[in-house]
Amino acid sequence: MTSEKRIYNIFIVSDGSGRTAEQALSAALIQFSEVEVKIFKRAKVRTEQKVKQAVEEAKKAGGFIVHTLVTDKLRDLMRRCGREYNVDTIDLIGGLLSQLSQKFALSPAEKPGLFGQINKSYFRRIETMEFAFRHDDGQRTNELKKAEIVLLGVSRTFKTPLSIYLAFKEWFVGNVPIVMGEELPQIIYKIHPSKIFCLDTNARALAELRRARQDYLGGALGDYDDIESVKVELMYARKIFNKNPEWSVINVTSKPIEEIASEILSIKAKKSD
Repeated sequence: MTSEKRIYNIFIVSDGSGRTAEQALSAALIQFSEVEVKIFKRAKVRTEQKVKQAVEEAKKAGGFIVHTLVTDKLRDLMRRCGREYNVDTIDLIGGLLSQLSQKFALSPAEKPGLFGQINKSYFRRIETMEFAFRHDDGQRTNELKKAEIVLLGVSRTFKTPLSIYLAFKEWFVGNVPIVMGEELPQIIYKIHPSKIFCLDTNARALAELRRARQDYLGGALGDYDDIESVKVELMYARKIFNKNPEWSVINVTSKPIEEIASEILSIKAKKSD
């Protein structure tokens, strides 16, 4: 029995006719002959409302955006909206404008600061990745007020890979482990509840994940993977979660990182509305 072939939904967004983006995309897709795509074109997108609408459409369709927005304001908005809705956006015109701006020592339409706008995403990603590494596994908790997302959970609930994935999506993320018998750092309770995401899972699934690590370390972690110990540990974490009902709880059992991240960002978007 063969699995159903995936269809990729691509939204072409342009402040003009969209023909340039359509031609560039068609030329690129020739190199991916085995990929099946469905293309949606959104032309004359010249207002903030239309940009947001396009991102929302792509989100609902599970697609991504390829755009040729000329103004730095709309490009920046597209980048921010894509980040907030967890929709990938590919800027076809920004890189070219950046290179021409450098070549001619001018900004398009003589607007100052365009080069910095174009590279904002790149520099932010460097910052968010560095933040995630510096605030992994309970490090530097005194700086967690700067985080946009804080992940809590017992060991092996995907805190670190989630932090890195979300950081790549340009979010400032920190994570703090929940350890039996240890109080959470007090700063956690001073962070706005909408930023706190608790990672929960099934005890048996967690024990299996831990067993792989235990085997790798030659059994050096004691009862780390013992099912009964895992159950007690999860109950301890859930008591903490239950005492803070405004925190969001995400069940990560058998879910890929992308799906968990999408769920987190979806909840975050609803709470910020």
